[in-house]
Amino acid sequence: MRRTLGLIAPDLRPQVRLVAGGTVALLAEVVFRVAEPWPMKIVIDSVLSSLGATTGYAPANLARLLGLGAALIAIVAMRALCNYLATVSFALAGSRTAIALRRRAFHHVQTLSQQFHSRNRSADTVQRLVSDVARMQDVAVTAGLPLAANVLTLTVMLGVMVWLDPLLSLVVVGAITLFFLTSSGSSKKITSAARRTRKSEGHLANTAQEALSTIKVVQAYGLEPIVEDRFVNANQTSLHAGVRSLRLAARLERSTDVIVGLASAVVLVGGGLRVLAGAMTPGDLVLFNTYLRTTMKPLRDMAKYTGRIARAAASGERVANLMDVRPDIVSPSDPVPLGHVRGSLAFEDVVTEYDGHEILHGINLHIDAGEHVAIVGPSGSGKSTLTSLVVRALDPVAGRVRLDGHGLTSLDLTELRAQVSVLHQEAVLFADTIRENIRMGRPDATDAEVEAAAVAAGAHEFITSLPDGYDTVVGERGGTLSGGQRQRVAIVRALLRDAPIVILDEATTGLDPASAAAVLDAVDRLSRGRTLLAVTHETEVAMRADRVVWIEDGRIQLDGAPQQLLRDAPVFRAWAAAGAAQRELLTTDKRPARPEHNQPDAEAIRRSHVRQ
Repeated sequence: MRRTLGLIAPDLRPQVRLVAGGTVALLAEVVFRVAEPWPMKIVIDSVLSSLGATTGYAPANLARLLGLGAALIAIVAMRALCNYLATVSFALAGSRTAIALRRRAFHHVQTLSQQFHSRNRSADTVQRLVSDVARMQDVAVTAGLPLAANVLTLTVMLGVMVWLDPLLSLVVVGAITLFFLTSSGSSKKITSAARRTRKSEGHLANTAQEALSTIKVVQAYGLEPIVEDRFVNANQTSLHAGVRSLRLAARLERSTDVIVGLASAVVLVGGGLRVLAGAMTPGDLVLFNTYLRTTMKPLRDMAKYTGRIARAAASGERVANLMDVRPDIVSPSDPVPLGHVRGSLAFEDVVTEYDGHEILHGINLHIDAGEHVAIVGPSGSGKSTLTSLVVRALDPVAGRVRLDGHGLTSLDLTELRAQVSVLHQEAVLFADTIRENIRMGRPDATDAEVEAAAVAAGAHEFITSLPDGYDTVVGERGGTLSGGQRQRVAIVRALLRDAPIVILDEATTGLDPASAAAVLDAVDRLSRGRTLLAVTHETEVAMRADRVVWIEDGRIQLDGAPQQLLRDAPVFRAWAAAGAAQRELLTTDKRPARPEHNQPDAEAIRRSHVRQ
């Protein structure tokens, strides 16, 4: 609970006026609630006085009764108004607090490294950001502040009952003590059960998200029964955990009802005896019983709120755990200004690790501004790792990377990444129009600039041929477009970004020859006058580069112009020949090859050359 309250405190602080206003309204409601039974007491004692009983009140008459009735209406109306104002104030403060916390948590998640996101399931993270934060409103305002108000109401009314009859008030003290003894143990059990519930719900969300994101494979292989069985099992587990949490909360609420019933019965019998003994007036007994019922209502509410707060605390713990993850990649406190960027890169004795395994071993590489470099080699050799260093998707554990002579860790992260356009193997588009997807490269670009970038990238013709042209809405992740079309839109976006460094990461893998050629032509337009790093298995991409760097086992094995390597490096010559033969076969058959067979295994080529 302390972690949860500490987490929401910064976001609740700006709402202090709203919370203070709600608290004042709630205190006023307590006052009117305490005053509400008094007209009834006075009426009863006045009527009894008219019948000859000695109650200390004047005999009843019409004016007196009408005045007391009007007073009761006024008190009830004011209590209702105060309750309304308090409810609205707390609801607004809670909603605004949740919105601010959700925004802060989402910003935090975006700063976490790609390694974090690769290890954690996205659906569970989304659930923490959305539903767990919403549940935390119960801790912050929706249940927490009303619970405090109920405790105050309980205290005030208990004081009034002690003043009315100290002996009978001992019954109420005993009931309150019994309630707190019961609720303290139940709260811990409810929190533990709620923690398991939220964990199982996160697993359920992950199962559903995985099934839907891989629906093509699921349907192609007829895996619907298997996937559905997994979802049903996860759903059943979530149900059992949720029912246990609710059962514990319901048990606490019903136990409170039993305590309230016992206290009411004792007060009814004991109060009747006190009236017969002359220690109380009938009006005092009615007033005491009214206070007893009013006092027991906060107890019932406290039982209800205890369960809600316990469940919300489990959600707060999940959000707090997420917020406790520290970003691996951060901007320095005093970054070096970049100024005009030419685009020269230097890797100096770079060593990288992933989960404790060393990937790159002392890489030394210098790339001049405007130079086009193809990074080739076997799968898993560290090619993509090398390029990911440029945008600080990860940092080296030893050595350093420089941009125009500046160490990357000394630069502002946002400013650094603004100098790089990255095209991944899978060009991901947002579920929006093509125009807005292109504009993601530079959000302030005009429509004319967007279309000019498409013309420059050679994509204008295919975009205008779509049903709604630039206003065509693409599906999630751009699924309504072909792979080549997605890549070409991504290239237009990169061209609009106008960054001095361009990184291609297997940008043509899996495309048919015609689509690959169109993408490469667009890449040529994009990379003119810019530094280009192209991770590739495609020989055509390598042959278009100014320079080829062959990486194998995390080390640079070859480095030179493609024509030089064809002449002097048998391994590269065999790799290029195999790629050319494969491309010729694809062109002749006019059939797209499966992506995994686009290129022969580089390690097999190397072993073959050694045998020869």
